[in-house]
Amino acid sequence: MSFTGNLKTVAFPDILQLLSTGKKTGILTITKGPAQKEICFKTGNIIYATSKNASEDFLGTLLLKRGRINKTELERALLLHKSTGKRLGMVLVDMELFSREEIADCLKLQVEEIVYNLFSWDEGEFIFAEGKLPQIKDIFVELATMNVIMEGTRRIDEWLEIQKTLPRDSETLRIVLNPRVKASDITLSLEEFQVLSMVNGDRTLPDIIESSPVGEFATYRGIHKLLQAGLIEAAGAKVTEVKDDPNEEEQLWWLVLRLYSACFDAVRRTLERKLGPDNDRVNEMLSTYRKGVWAYFTGLGSSDFRTNFTNFQRTVQKIPKEARVHKLLSGLNHILAEQLAFVRDILGENVLRTVESEIKKEVSIPLAERRKVSAKYDLESDIFQVLKDSKRSLVV
Repeated sequence: MSFTGNLKTVAFPDILQLLSTGKKTGILTITKGPAQKEICFKTGNIIYATSKNASEDFLGTLLLKRGRINKTELERALLLHKSTGKRLGMVLVDMELFSREEIADCLKLQVEEIVYNLFSWDEGEFIFAEGKLPQIKDIFVELATMNVIMEGTRRIDEWLEIQKTLPRDSETLRIVLNPRVKASDITLSLEEFQVLSMVNGDRTLPDIIESSPVGEFATYRGIHKLLQAGLIEAAGAKVTEVKDDPNEEEQLWWLVLRLYSACFDAVRRTLERKLGPDNDRVNEMLSTYRKGVWAYFTGLGSSDFRTNFTNFQRTVQKIPKEARVHKLLSGLNHILAEQLAFVRDILGENVLRTVESEIKKEVSIPLAERRKVSAKYDLESDIFQVLKDSKRSLVV
């Protein structure tokens, strides 16, 4: 049984559960833009994963970050990999840089990084080719898919808390010289100690993530715990040469469309679930926002996001440049406030709280994917301020 779809309509954990419970064998390929990831299954368990155009997932990058090889050794290994066609892991074994057991451990970490990264994708085309297996002689890992689902879901829930404490990307981090906590009360895991050793007063959070040897999520978690313990602190903005990013505007519109589509979709789903899809008051209210540029923020649940984004970007560029950002964001925040007020007036405070919680969860992943752009334009602050104001309006 081969099947295809998009992560906007079928969530990644649901796909994993389907393949696990069905004890499927085959290759799941997921593509988002230039990035493509493949996960191989055998009788429902994950046995292999690979990634294209995502350097953070490459085995060589992982080993280099962890200090297991140096750049010269990696360059030699990659040259042999290309000339012989052998997998990089086997080349490293042939070069006597690693034993087979050590490479097996490294490959397991690589596969886990690839798979857990996909839990943050809520968009991307996927296809599962049943019965197909990679053309390789040695497969070193076997992960229980249900355990992966539980861990991936736990990471997403933990990320919702972690992101609340993270500093802005422009801020450097430094060690607190005289922490309030007693030395005898400080207990750090090996991962947390490795993250702490990278804090030097000059590096920002993206700098630390880029060179961290413990993986992206573990680094975010380590920074979160160190901040909470008062062992490190933000030390102000890093002074850097300002360069225009030609892709920044495209990233901004991508993020705006993703964020507010998620917000409005959460409202629509709740209204239709509570009042029915054919309710006249609901349809009348929603139709108000289906004109002009606002129409791109409705009905994305079953449509192709990339096509909508291209058309949306083209429409936005027709707005005068000097008023473009302000007009769009102020309009979207006004619409969101109106829709939340409608939910409150029709369905009451408890349902409003449910909608707000759903919105916070829906927007967490796109915000994490575009933290730099979000921070520059205060997109997260704007949305959360609208949600906060909706609570104030309940106090009479």
